[in-house]
Amino acid sequence: MDGTELLKVRALYDAQMRRGAQPDSASARVERVGAVVRQTVSGPGWNGVVWSDLDAGTADAEIAAQIAHFAGRAKAGEATDFEWKLYDHDRPADLGERLRAAGFVPEPAETLLVARTADLAALPVRPPEGITLRVVTDEAGVDLMMEAHGRAFATESPRIRELVLGMLRDAPDTVEAVVAMAGDTPVCAARMEMPRGVSFAGLWGGGTDPEWRGRGIYRLLVAHRARLAAARGIEYLQVDATEDSRPILERLGFKVLGVTVPYVWEG
Repeated sequence: MDGTELLKVRALYDAQMRRGAQPDSASARVERVGAVVRQTVSGPGWNGVVWSDLDAGTADAEIAAQIAHFAGRAKAGEATDFEWKLYDHDRPADLGERLRAAGFVPEPAETLLVARTADLAALPVRPPEGITLRVVTDEAGVDLMMEAHGRAFATESPRIRELVLGMLRDAPDTVEAVVAMAGDTPVCAARMEMPRGVSFAGLWGGGTDPEWRGRGIYRLLVAHRARLAAARGIEYLQVDATEDSRPILERLGFKVLGVTVPYVWEG
């Protein structure tokens, strides 16, 4: 994909995945309020702004309005912290500075990558020696996913556990999850989220136990999900890549669409 095509793909991504965002769980609702698209969740889950179309004259007032919206959830005993997911092409150019001035804290930047599903579906999917793949369909499989994430990232992820369980229960056609097993030990896990009616599937997870890195397991899980997406007729794969995964994905053919930074308001 050349620069002109990447700009078209980015515009499509903004239209479908941000302006046209879909709730990521049954307890979430997506609201389009003026120049902002946000998700609000009842109970545990992700709250935040996924899209905004602002300028220098409207940005500060809109930031204050979103803070007021989420702060107001305290009356109902709901979480008031939320994330403003900023992309480097969002307007105005100093939106990040305005968010910091309002009290948001930036988390590490991630690179938005995209690839044609058809290009990746041809990658070999033979597991490395000693590795088998287990498709996640139930709570036991999700627990294996969480164990693999714990080994890879040395942290617990209860929100991800609840998200995947909810998707498997309420919308199983929108998620594919898989665990790489070394015998009875989960050493890597990943999922693919496939919102209905859009051209993109999102690849998430993929962290590998440090003792099993460098053997092609991450690449295997990308190829496995690419084939599943191709069978569904999904045109593009999208990843918010860390600096660890970005080089691997670029070698596989992913292209950079931009950079995204989560700005977090903790109330």
